[in-house]
Amino acid sequence: MTDDVTRMRGPVNGTESVKKVAVGSGVGAVIETYDFIGFGTAAALYFGTAFFPGNDPVTGTLLSFATLGVGFAARPLGGIIGGHLGDRVGRKPVLVASLILMGVATFVIGLLPTYATAGIVAPILLVIVRVIQGLAFGAEWGGAILMTYEHAPWRKKGSFTGIVQSGFPVGLLLANLVFLVTVHLPGDWAWRVPFLASIVLVAVGLVIRSKVPESPVFEDVKKTGEVLKFPLLTVIRNDWANILRGIGLRVAETAGYAVSVTYLISYLNANQITESWQTLTALCIAAGIGIFATWGWAKLTDRIGRRPLYIVVCALGVVWGYLMFLGVNTAVYPMVVIVIVLSYTVFQNALAGAQGAWFPELFTANTRTSGASLAYQISAMVSGFTPFVTTLLFTSFGWIGPASLFSFYALIGLISALLTKETWTPQQRAFAERASRETAPAVAAR
Repeated sequence: MTDDVTRMRGPVNGTESVKKVAVGSGVGAVIETYDFIGFGTAAALYFGTAFFPGNDPVTGTLLSFATLGVGFAARPLGGIIGGHLGDRVGRKPVLVASLILMGVATFVIGLLPTYATAGIVAPILLVIVRVIQGLAFGAEWGGAILMTYEHAPWRKKGSFTGIVQSGFPVGLLLANLVFLVTVHLPGDWAWRVPFLASIVLVAVGLVIRSKVPESPVFEDVKKTGEVLKFPLLTVIRNDWANILRGIGLRVAETAGYAVSVTYLISYLNANQITESWQTLTALCIAAGIGIFATWGWAKLTDRIGRRPLYIVVCALGVVWGYLMFLGVNTAVYPMVVIVIVLSYTVFQNALAGAQGAWFPELFTANTRTSGASLAYQISAMVSGFTPFVTTLLFTSFGWIGPASLFSFYALIGLISALLTKETWTPQQRAFAERASRETAPAVAAR
């Protein structure tokens, strides 16, 4: 291995702070997901009538999902800003700033007036706050995952970044548990309380993140004078192909989730297949399992590489789109639970687990935050408007429309995986094993 490769991956055996960094980044991911995904649950269950009332419930659902999509559309801009600052001033400042921004925006949602009290002003305010959420979430992922990746030992990059990625199902679980508890509250309190309660999580997250040290890889980039003035332009010019591949890889996961979870919640309730509490219970079960599944899949990539897992899961996903709807259409609740659990723990968690290490390894150290964030967040625009599109497809083609869309996204992921290089080959794993043994005595002696 060359010195450049060594510097890109960080210390062979990681840093002494790696566990603290992984936990701190993971806690932030929990909070950001609680805030951002909580909006998706509220959009599916409440916002259609609270902010977009009308005689046609389908129209209200469409408008609610369109507002959901606005937040996803803002995420690339957040990724650009966060990526630029992450490569210019460091990963840590971006982590703290994004957490504050998300926390304030989410708390404000719980205070917003509804259409009944403020008229057209209500949905306008909702859209503005959703944009702010999108900017914060877009800036969050790159800093959190790269901080952990660059502190982690070579042989456990997947395992440690998997801790961060596992924060997302934790956030999903917390959000839906709170919505499950508040579903019986009177009036608007059923959706206001989950957003207001998020301020407690934000306070805890800020305390933890303030103690996280800066990335050793970024410190090395600064020391050698390799900090770029315009990292975004550099990565687009030199690594545009990897950005496109990353977008395709990410679409299979995030847009697939938008069909198999976000839209499916609305589908189950609109077609009276399940009641709201049953849907939320099934999603909580899936999220609970997903915490461990995400970390397990990520850890597996340290053994077999990033690419093989992606190829297998996406290939299965091409078929799963149809099996998923056939399963829930039985209206047998245990079958509905099984479908939601498999959709989340396999077809989302496995791909997310692989991304944690794979995406950083596609880019050089001084453009890594910009490149990984750009690929990761541009795909969010597709997923953000997917529930809107699936609703339209359902009105035209029935369940076959959304099922076909899920399978199409999986196909995009499969093609992208086949076109993307493996970044953790058997040769690299063998070298890391030898290097770890050679440097272990020096580390122990410090």
